[in-house]
Amino acid sequence: MELVGYNDLQGRSAYMPVIQKQGDRWIAYVGAQNGGMPKVNSLTGKLEAGGTSVVDVTDPRHPKFIANIPGEFVWDGKGDLQTALQNGKKKDFGGAQYMRVCSGSDLPHADKNKYYMLRDFGRIGWEMWDVTDPAKPSRMSVIKTGSLNTHRLWWECDSGVAYLIGGPFDWRTPSGAVDQRFDGYDHALIYDLSDPANPVFLRAFGLPGQEPGSTLPTPSVGLHTVLSTGPKGNRVYFNHGNAENGILEIVDREKLLNGPKELTDENLNYPVITRLEMPPDVGVHTTFPLPHMSLPEFAKQKSGATKDFIAITGQGHNDNKECHETRQMLHIFDVTTEAKPLGVSTWTVPEASGNFCDRGAVFGTHSTNESFSPVYYKRVLFVAHHNAGVRALDIRDPYNPKEIAYYIPAVTDKTEPSCYGQGTDRRCKTAIDTNNVEVDDRGYIYIVDFAGTGMHILQLTGKARELADFSQAH
Repeated sequence: MELVGYNDLQGRSAYMPVIQKQGDRWIAYVGAQNGGMPKVNSLTGKLEAGGTSVVDVTDPRHPKFIANIPGEFVWDGKGDLQTALQNGKKKDFGGAQYMRVCSGSDLPHADKNKYYMLRDFGRIGWEMWDVTDPAKPSRMSVIKTGSLNTHRLWWECDSGVAYLIGGPFDWRTPSGAVDQRFDGYDHALIYDLSDPANPVFLRAFGLPGQEPGSTLPTPSVGLHTVLSTGPKGNRVYFNHGNAENGILEIVDREKLLNGPKELTDENLNYPVITRLEMPPDVGVHTTFPLPHMSLPEFAKQKSGATKDFIAITGQGHNDNKECHETRQMLHIFDVTTEAKPLGVSTWTVPEASGNFCDRGAVFGTHSTNESFSPVYYKRVLFVAHHNAGVRALDIRDPYNPKEIAYYIPAVTDKTEPSCYGQGTDRRCKTAIDTNNVEVDDRGYIYIVDFAGTGMHILQLTGKARELADFSQAH
């Protein structure tokens, strides 16, 4: 892989990039982590908490920062900064880690000339924005507020159904979950947002034992991410426990949306096709479906030449630095028989290839790309690997995934130190922390950095590039 373009995102701690084609323009929307100190927005001159960075990447060699949709804290430069910080609503300022963008031409009941962004906000709720002019976004409405730990979501552009993750409202919480701020108390609130101006609540969904009134033991993990294949694929992947005791639920979408909605253990089990429970030290952060994979190795067999797979990555805890916890990896499962998933391969970056445990920050997987771009889909999978950068894998043979390319950005003056330990044992190192990766339909690869280094736009080269299908590129 080689570097095409770069933007420092004003030094904000970045989480997730989403790339949207809007007319003749390509726009990158980048979510900011909660808890980062406010930064000066050079476009306004104001000190703003991280929210959503908007970058025009039409020319990927010269990406242009065009807007910051801030989080909760905004300072106009008047008065004392520390007083302003103390008067902020939260000590972990702002943040809008995750968003999805849909064209009104795709949504069933939207203005066909508009573009819409659904984002989480400040760990407390979800908002809808009109981003038709991405340099001048305007907030349309607050979908829901008063939640805790809002973090991720998924929005089906073809149907308008959205899966919003947070908790607890009146849901049960495992001991210690709220204090630790992990995902133990999170579940899904499902909305019909086919008309972005008029949200309609459909139902809540979570693990049996989480809902009010259950007599089952409260699960120790809760919902962390979700991915849906929409009406055509009829599957929703609910990923619980990102860092440990991971649970994947493969759910029949039609039964989920049209089945019984009363919060009982029986009803929460009803749409679940299979529940895959991981060992205690394995998390489920991202599940990426790979259906109908052709397997040339088995082409001469009577059956088995085409199978369905899923790729699962775990994510370590934020304090998992210098390899003080079990490394999270990529696991590929055969789900041709969905009720009986079969693990077929595991992949990781060899630690000795870069002495990654000694570099600082986290070493291990975080997530894969989430775009189904035909340039790469079922050919090349990209994995964000924290201090080992981004890795490109040839997954045409799911039994033997092979690394074909990688890129580790250089640290800059924007890169924040990563610290581990307490008191006299505390030590800090400056290291890259590639948190998330995404691709667009042109074939460009986007990675963003937890430590504030910014966004890098990349492309495959040489033999690695030959594995992609650029005949499908826009």
